[in-house]
Amino acid sequence: MDKFEPLTSMDAASADINEDYQSSLDALARDGRLRSLSPRAGLDFSSNDYLALAGAPRMKKAVIAAIEAGTPIGAGGSRLLRGNCEEHERLEREAAGFFAAQSALFFTSGYAANFAVLATLPQRGDLIVMDALVHASIREGANASRAEKRESAHNDASAAEAVIRQWRSDGGKGRPWIVVESIYSMDGDIAPLEDLLAVADRHDGFLMVDEAHATGVYGEQGRGLAATFEGHANLVVVHTCGKALGAAGALVTMTSVLRDYIVNRSRPFIFATAPSPLMAVAVSEALRILQDEPERQQRLARLVAFASAEIAARGWRASRSQIVPYIVGKNARTMSLAAALQTRGFDIRGIRPPTVPAGTARLRISLTLNVGEDDVRAMLDALSDEAARIT
Repeated sequence: MDKFEPLTSMDAASADINEDYQSSLDALARDGRLRSLSPRAGLDFSSNDYLALAGAPRMKKAVIAAIEAGTPIGAGGSRLLRGNCEEHERLEREAAGFFAAQSALFFTSGYAANFAVLATLPQRGDLIVMDALVHASIREGANASRAEKRESAHNDASAAEAVIRQWRSDGGKGRPWIVVESIYSMDGDIAPLEDLLAVADRHDGFLMVDEAHATGVYGEQGRGLAATFEGHANLVVVHTCGKALGAAGALVTMTSVLRDYIVNRSRPFIFATAPSPLMAVAVSEALRILQDEPERQQRLARLVAFASAEIAARGWRASRSQIVPYIVGKNARTMSLAAALQTRGFDIRGIRPPTVPAGTARLRISLTLNVGEDDVRAMLDALSDEAARIT
């Protein structure tokens, strides 16, 4: 069979019609913000595979067994049509029990889950109060909502409450929705969830928590930082499955009423092909691994503590979590440092605006069970060398 080969050049007409797009790309390149795809290579200091479950034998065996038992690869349709598989239903029952929630709903990704929840549940006349550093998926979902949108200062429950009080004084009559991440993906800091839920309670509102970087890593058996509060009628939690759980998709835990409302009213849910049933199987197995192998969570906690001590000894900013930002500032220097570390065998990526605020370009160092203490020390030594060399 002949191979399919991509086109390697454009004719004059094609080049002309693409000119505006090329100009935009050129502008990004001049600002040191042009992105490109590169393969994984070297020791893993950039993935979100925190517990090393993505390649775990138990995960592989569970998926292989499901295929051999007849589980389809694709769902073949939306959940409201023939795409609703027993694997989805089973996972949602198991997840609701695991996270101590009334119900759960499975989405294809954390982005899809955040977008669907915020585009659907906050109503016209409500207020969405977003932490200043929330993920792009939250912002896009809020933009698709009919509710009003306002930001509050990062990790400041009093600031969120002040926004709500100002909204009320301006005539706001609906319910406030406070939306935060439990661990912020670019800074690694932790939200004051108890204080934020108290604010939501005082103002007859909801708290929505994105646990993307906490599920599997924090809380008893990896139930997340919101685990203490799961089951509250005014709490909605997004548990991403493509990070510490080593699979793909996202589970939203909430009351049964809110789940039914999403099933009936959420266009991103209604009109999307259901997630792969094989991914539902993989996530189910990951939840069992969290319960059966607590040593994974414990080992990661020890690695985070080790890295924090090593970083503090060098006089750098330590982190409270498995996400360690190394702030560089300039875009070009950030990417030069990342390239130098990759050459030395450490897969570390540079993060630039608009993903992070202007002037705070950084290396985002991720700690996972794919590396050990010796690897962490070697990586930090290499970073120290290259930071001194590249100015």
